[in-house]
Amino acid sequence: MTITDVRVRMVEREGKLKAVVSITIDDVFVVHDIKVIEGTQGLFIAMPSKQAQDGTYRDIAHPINTQTREDLQKLILSKYEEALAAQ
Repeated sequence: MTITDVRVRMVEREGKLKAVVSITIDDVFVVHDIKVIEGTQGLFIAMPSKQAQDGTYRDIAHPINTQTREDLQKLILSKYEEALAAQ
């Protein structure tokens, strides 16, 4: 699997949400609405999710292992930092 495109949309309002990201995988599959969030221990990503009937949120799409999640987070946060520096 190769991430072939990362598009970062900066969020202008104040708060923990810093950007919304779309990634393209192998030039054939897109995942929208990955969030860049500022937490108490720094930036992290949150995968697209929807609210269940019980009020909890469930990821719609997500990596199935820790290494893939870490690689994806590293790439997205790198692209976020580039977009932030370009502002």
